[in-house]
Amino acid sequence: MEIRICCPSYHRDIVKSFDFFGDLLKVYVCETEYDNYIKHNPKFKDNFIKMKKGVQGNVSRVRNYILDDCFKNGCDVCCIVDDDMSYIGYYEDKTIHKLEKEDILPFIAKYSLLCKEFGFYLWGVNLNSDKQCYREYSPFSTTSCILGPFSCHLAGGDVRYDEGLPLKEDYDLAIAHLNKHRGILRVNKYHYVCEQSTNKGGCATYRNIEREKEQLGKLQQKWGKDIVKLDSNDRSHNKVKRKVVDYNPVINVPIKGI
Repeated sequence: MEIRICCPSYHRDIVKSFDFFGDLLKVYVCETEYDNYIKHNPKFKDNFIKMKKGVQGNVSRVRNYILDDCFKNGCDVCCIVDDDMSYIGYYEDKTIHKLEKEDILPFIAKYSLLCKEFGFYLWGVNLNSDKQCYREYSPFSTTSCILGPFSCHLAGGDVRYDEGLPLKEDYDLAIAHLNKHRGILRVNKYHYVCEQSTNKGGCATYRNIEREKEQLGKLQQKWGKDIVKLDSNDRSHNKVKRKVVDYNPVINVPIKGI
């Protein structure tokens, strides 16, 4: 099985994900930033791939570029990760364990085969490291979203990112897969840890509250407010409705599955 682990990077000199993936990682950068990335990551100078000027600036366009580049070169699985990922881990004996580098490719191959057997073309892992999300009695989900920090795409699928939704592209892609293929494989045992909104560069260069609100509105317009819902729940257990809206939506899809 041919597996490529890729990540887009934009205006970030240091690619933190190299600390976890090492030389398994291929980083796609704009040709105008290529030399600067080499300068700051000399150990991995052969792991950078140039993209022509004009591709960067829209993460959906970049992700589509990566998928097309991988599959036209014969990849069976294109794994796209964020450039600030710390690790992929799991709980055992009440302790978080991190995947070792030598286990990363077998891990991706194992669950890619399972995803294929399900008849799906997209799989991922839990969205955060909270033990409450572990779901001991549901090792797999088939109707839950997986998001951009870690997503594995199988060859043969033709669903692509919506370039009109560069801040909600991963939610949109998940819904599109659920709609077309009736499922996504999510492996609930494992989770990823990354910095996301605390990091400079990347989507942070054009993300603000107004843009988030506008993008959420477009996502709701595309799929409907019964599927894309505002998250206004309070999780502090004080039973008071939260005043600040989380612009990361709650996704409820009306299809069978777990």
